[in-house]
Amino acid sequence: MHYGLVVSTLGKYSDVRELADLAHGAEEAGWNGFFLSDTMHFGSYSGTEAGMTSDPWIALAAIAMRTKRIKIGLLVAAVPRRRPWKMARETVTLDHLSQGRFILGVGIGAVYDRGFDAFGEEIDVKKRSRMLDESLAILQGLWSGKPFSYCGQYYQVQEITFVPHRSRFLTFRSG
Repeated sequence: MHYGLVVSTLGKYSDVRELADLAHGAEEAGWNGFFLSDTMHFGSYSGTEAGMTSDPWIALAAIAMRTKRIKIGLLVAAVPRRRPWKMARETVTLDHLSQGRFILGVGIGAVYDRGFDAFGEEIDVKKRSRMLDESLAILQGLWSGKPFSYCGQYYQVQEITFVPHRSRFLTFRSG
């Protein structure tokens, strides 16, 4: 059995240096994984604003540099919020930076995450689900390191080859 911690990127944990130190401490204490929440802004719809928030992808890069063994990742990346080719580049970079310790968990994002509607992102969960499916096909194609093209309802990719490709360790899990 493996044990991991899930830490928010909000409030006092919005300090990326603090998150990297926490991950380092978790690794030294014997934990197997350290995962961050994925949000742009997590205020409520009642008008209450969220406090400080850091970017989870930047935080993961800092954590990768501060740790050596512990698995790292996001507690379900909200894929429809991101361009799949940008996510492909970010995930491969984190994969290589962490020497194969990065785990990508994917989903459509929380319905109540203001980081969607406040910025004009898709809020319909059925559309987000279809965007997720297309994004996963694009991620796998770009990760292959081989020529890849794609034409879908939401995304189009002209033939291109992404290098470096992912290591054999980078995988994704939907949830």
